[in-house]
Amino acid sequence: MRIGFVGTGAITEAMVTGIVGSAPAVAQIVVSPRNAEIAARLASRFPSVQVATNNQQVVDASDILFLAIRPQIAEEVIRELAFRKGQTIVSVVAATDRARLLGWIREDVQLTQAIPLPFVADCKGVTAIYPPNNEIAAIFDALGSAVECETKDEYDLLAVASALMGTYFGILERATGWLTEKGMAREKARAYLAPLLSSLAQKAAAADQTALDALRREFSTPGGLNEQVFEDFDRNGGSRALSDALERVLARVRG
Repeated sequence: MRIGFVGTGAITEAMVTGIVGSAPAVAQIVVSPRNAEIAARLASRFPSVQVATNNQQVVDASDILFLAIRPQIAEEVIRELAFRKGQTIVSVVAATDRARLLGWIREDVQLTQAIPLPFVADCKGVTAIYPPNNEIAAIFDALGSAVECETKDEYDLLAVASALMGTYFGILERATGWLTEKGMAREKARAYLAPLLSSLAQKAAAADQTALDALRREFSTPGGLNEQVFEDFDRNGGSRALSDALERVLARVRG
């Protein structure tokens, strides 16, 4: 199998790193020269990676083609390319719906959309794909796990959920900053909080049959400190602010 990437940014680098380590059936990976630094780094690290001279060469060389382009330039880049009838294409272009992509491609192809996250580099990513596709799901299962969405609405909602990553790190930063203001060394505060939040995420993933509200109560003694913080957060508009932010992202995803 030959895999190609049009667009050579951070997500392409993460995917190539994960694929090389997890998919021995991949004979060759061809990347575009758009980001010369990343392309050269991948080629120097992995013998199976080759840098194409242009984007069309990537298209022509690929059994499975990934479009990993910034949405601001996606239409311009895609419209310049000639695709093969029936070619398997995976778009990781953010906030760009499938109908629009097919209009730019102008060929009868097998198009799947995906939302890979940086963790695919370590084969620990969870990736939403739409529509369901066994071949593409197998690639992302090797990079962690794939969630196959049956409808566009499901896919859009998971695209919104993926926008929580910055907020997660923002909460970690704010809490670390508060401890630092109170006199604790920043590195010590981070060394405590990062594993704490990671352990909570692992608990939620492992206890997938337990309601999240039940987990919240399990980790919150009645009248205790955890209960107090959540109630303050909720009472002062934290839950509402989060819901409103997600609604605004959904509106953007749906165009």
